[in-house]
Amino acid sequence: MSNLLIVESPAKAKTITKYLGKDFKVLASYGHVRDLVPKEGAVDPEHGFEMDYAVIDKSKKHVDALTREAKKADAIYLATDLDREGEAISWHICEILRERGVLEDKPVHRVVFSEITPRAIKAAVEQPRGLSMDLVNAQQARRALDYLVGFNLSPLLWKKVKRGLSAGRVQSPALRMIVEREEEIERFEPREYWSITAQLAKEKVDFDARLTYLEGEKLKQFSIGSEEAANKALATLKAGHDGKLPVIEVGRKQRKRRAAPPFITSTLQQEASRKLRFSASRTMRIAQQLYEGIEMGGDTQGLITYMRTDSVHLAGEAINELRSVISEDFGAKNVPEKPNFYKTKSKNAQEAHEAIRPTAAARRPDRIKKFLSADQFKLYDLIWKRTVASQMKYATLETLTVDFSCGEGNQFRATGSTVIDPGFLLVYEEDSDDPKDRNGESRLPNLKKGEAVELRDILPKQHFTEPPPRYTEASLVKALEEHGIGRPSTYASIISTLLNREYVELEQRRFTPTDVGRVVSHFLSDHFTQYVDYDFTAKLEDELDAVSRGEEDWVPLMEEFWDPFQALVTDKEQSVSRAEVLKARELGTDPESGKPVTVRLGRYGPFVQIGSKDDDEKPRFAGLKPGQKMDTITLEEGLALFDLPRALGTTEEGEEIEANIGRYGPYVRYGKKFVSIPKDEDPYTIERERALELIAEKKEADKNRVIRAFEGTDIQVLRGRYGPYVTDGKKNGRIPKDKDPEALTLEECEEILAAAPARKKRGRRKASA
Repeated sequence: MSNLLIVESPAKAKTITKYLGKDFKVLASYGHVRDLVPKEGAVDPEHGFEMDYAVIDKSKKHVDALTREAKKADAIYLATDLDREGEAISWHICEILRERGVLEDKPVHRVVFSEITPRAIKAAVEQPRGLSMDLVNAQQARRALDYLVGFNLSPLLWKKVKRGLSAGRVQSPALRMIVEREEEIERFEPREYWSITAQLAKEKVDFDARLTYLEGEKLKQFSIGSEEAANKALATLKAGHDGKLPVIEVGRKQRKRRAAPPFITSTLQQEASRKLRFSASRTMRIAQQLYEGIEMGGDTQGLITYMRTDSVHLAGEAINELRSVISEDFGAKNVPEKPNFYKTKSKNAQEAHEAIRPTAAARRPDRIKKFLSADQFKLYDLIWKRTVASQMKYATLETLTVDFSCGEGNQFRATGSTVIDPGFLLVYEEDSDDPKDRNGESRLPNLKKGEAVELRDILPKQHFTEPPPRYTEASLVKALEEHGIGRPSTYASIISTLLNREYVELEQRRFTPTDVGRVVSHFLSDHFTQYVDYDFTAKLEDELDAVSRGEEDWVPLMEEFWDPFQALVTDKEQSVSRAEVLKARELGTDPESGKPVTVRLGRYGPFVQIGSKDDDEKPRFAGLKPGQKMDTITLEEGLALFDLPRALGTTEEGEEIEANIGRYGPYVRYGKKFVSIPKDEDPYTIERERALELIAEKKEADKNRVIRAFEGTDIQVLRGRYGPYVTDGKKNGRIPKDKDPEALTLEECEEILAAAPARKKRGRRKASA
């Protein structure tokens, strides 16, 4: 009997082929095979949101290969990923094969597995099921929503802001988060406060204690709010001691700390960002490799379970193996009496799915390191340790607090903690973005009530409150998860979209919004408030989850969204002006002309303008420098931008030299030619001598660029970025491999140019929605 099993990736196909016998042919679909046609009308709200699908161009040859093999097969097994996106891919493959008349009476089975191991694959094939249309419809609804938002909001952004922008159903609330955090930071006003620390010592052990009571009053953060108050407190304290501080209270408390649960998609992305400095997309790419299988000594093994999951559940078989490994590697005392179980936070987590774990706990990271790349090893090591730690005994810590007297009503407190029994801390400790959440340990000497310790000094320290931190990839993923925005498979793509659209930038691994990002976010927040509202987005995600569980129908959900959304788009197209959206900010008045100076967003980015379109004279424009922001640039900084173009004299040949900034960056012009100024140099400060160096380098490069030039014609043989070519200034022609560029004749060059395609006209490229 001949069976065809279809998976998504060739790497997965290669691994699974080794596990199934000769009765199975395993082929890859290479991801998605069909999508909405990329034009308006692909989703038809007038006819029950009917969707017009077409095979993706790059997938045509793969779909043809699947069709050929399906014709030969007696049965077809669809083994794409076990989430709703994977379910939709299986459905699309099935629909294509049905349309091509391949299925006829052939049985079609849906098989799912959370790990690529011989046991899991064979068990899945032996227990197939049918396609789940609930999961498919949830995915169709998600795709239709994203399409309708994109094809309606994006063109509106092109008209009101600039071409090439996009607005996404899930990316827009994420952008709002980043913009609102940045504006919160800009509004923040630091507040001063002081702390007072006693430097103490006992038996050559130095430690610190913090002032907690002053003249009988318990200190709060702002109790000492100025240098004057700090000096006054210092005088009081110095009068209350004789070089020693007596211990008035010693408190000891033991506490138990449980390990973090095994990884789900969001926590893996967060921890890989904190501990390994991996981006979310990099983490998912490497996890995919570990899931699909790594060749180890001639045997290909999937090393981790499926990496798109929001369930912290572990299979009983996996728990038993983990307990055995813990006993073997860390001693039986670190194995708890009963397994540790964790509660899944996600409402829609499918407990049939598992957390991200090693497929075999006995496969220790160090033992397979030689088969893995550096990144694969780091991520596998992280997953292995987190999973093992999750099934280990709790850690026992002892916290020690010691209070010292410093005169009547004045107290200092020292705190320290000691690990009594490390338990899971032998293997792994969860990290945090906030330094205040990180568990630092300070050790104190053995202290008893009634004894006195040496006081070395009392030191005041000034502090200022700090604004909330900008989002990192880890903290943004955490915030999205907490708000219920997006799902495991979408976090990486949300971040990638925001970066690719240049709505945000990563500076020192933290997100800052660009000027375009701010304008887009404000436009959506002001005019499409409901659709970037966190609760609305989360509620919509919950309704999509309900569709996937078969509790709701997807068409009424679409109707409820579409009717008010379409009406709002139509209204805003007419009622909101471009000027209202761009919100030009006035910086002041130009002292020379007396005209207003404003900063605004244009087609090629933010710029400063002197004057207005209503003046007799045309307004003057200057683009912002890298690093300058529309919301923070000052009048002085804005006027300085008009120092360009700068005349730098002439070359020895008499060509005028000028420094300026153009559409493609800073440059030096000499005569009618141009040379770029390096990124680390400034057109506002570059001198003639440096400009002459750049010009000389450009002339030398141009000279070396010409292989042959034919007098009396515009035809030249030039060295190009991709090798030598022939040009006449209008057309470029490839030189055949068997021809020597230096030996070409004029006739041969004319033949090459005659056969060359005409240059494409430069024009405005259509941006995709």
